[in-house]
Amino acid sequence: MDQLRVEHLNKIFKSKQGEVTALQDICFSVRKSEFVVIVGPSGCGKSTLINIIGGLEERSSGSVQIEGKDVEGPGADRGMVFQGYSLFPWLDVQKNVEFGLKMKGVSKAERAQTAQRYIEMVGLENFAHAMPDQLSGGMKQRVAIARTLANEPEILLMDEPFGALDAQTRVVMQESLADISAKTGSTILFITHDIDEAILLGDRILVMSKRPGTIRDEIEVTLSCARDHSALTDPGFLEIKKRIMDMLWEEMNLSR
Repeated sequence: MDQLRVEHLNKIFKSKQGEVTALQDICFSVRKSEFVVIVGPSGCGKSTLINIIGGLEERSSGSVQIEGKDVEGPGADRGMVFQGYSLFPWLDVQKNVEFGLKMKGVSKAERAQTAQRYIEMVGLENFAHAMPDQLSGGMKQRVAIARTLANEPEILLMDEPFGALDAQTRVVMQESLADISAKTGSTILFITHDIDEAILLGDRILVMSKRPGTIRDEIEVTLSCARDHSALTDPGFLEIKKRIMDMLWEEMNLSR
């Protein structure tokens, strides 16, 4: 069943210099509990697309539907995680994760219990009362993910969430997110520039063209090996990686 459906989506930015088409005739869907990754050249409109789905930007035309209902703005059915952590520096980990639940009017006892569950899920049970400035970048992003999951959105939208992390922390976070995805069955739409990351995490990969961005190809990720970093040398993994790299290289050459 399709949980998210995007049909003939267009986005045109207007300026004094004229109109710029950022997205053109975007069509795709995401099934319930599916992990879909979007890759594409810089400036192709990936972030614009996910912001429209999140209700943070208006579309010029076309439709975005979640569970058959039109997206007309931000909503509790979508949770967003960005590259920046956006934690409240005056609140500890527990209170940061509880924040959305408090805004919903959830009782103190229930929100504490829910927050604790997700803090444990991201492996920060020993840091529940730590302040954000006491945490590493990877730990802050774990808090951001826990806070989003605690609100139990229907779809998790993630825009380069590991882009600011060092390589070693990024590997740990990839494995952690894969584990969280398996445990929660969350529907995830994930943007990255990292092709290895896309293949390791995604059930399906959408490859976008250069601006105006459109969906150039769709790749089902079917690997016979384990979906961890041991897969990086697997022939099936390398075949998918080459296919994506060839498309992106072609797109970059088209822009010259």
